[in-house]
Amino acid sequence: MSELPCQGCKGLCCGPVPVTDQELKTIKKKIKAMPIKLRAELENQQRHYGTCIFYDMEKDKCGIHAVRPSVCRAFGYFSNMVCFRQPSAAGAAPWRAQAPSVGLLTIDFTWRDFK
Repeated sequence: MSELPCQGCKGLCCGPVPVTDQELKTIKKKIKAMPIKLRAELENQQRHYGTCIFYDMEKDKCGIHAVRPSVCRAFGYFSNMVCFRQPSAAGAAPWRAQAPSVGLLTIDFTWRDFK
């Protein structure tokens, strides 16, 4: 897989993000393990409307990259989730979730759910 040109996008492709029950549990562990100062800095950032609550606008990257949901890992590499800056990275096959979503980050799950 080639690297997508995400720097400079400011998270516009990142949200709302569907999460599975297991992904939600993993993200909660990551957030609880985060240093309080870093967590507060990430939480209090102003983002574009609908952008994922974990997108780090200051660093222009995912704030939970190591535990990002499967849809985020798949973005840009499947025909139904094409990156507008590098459409050639997408294959012909559409992406399909392996497990049902329990909700959307930013809409169903906000920072108060990760305290």
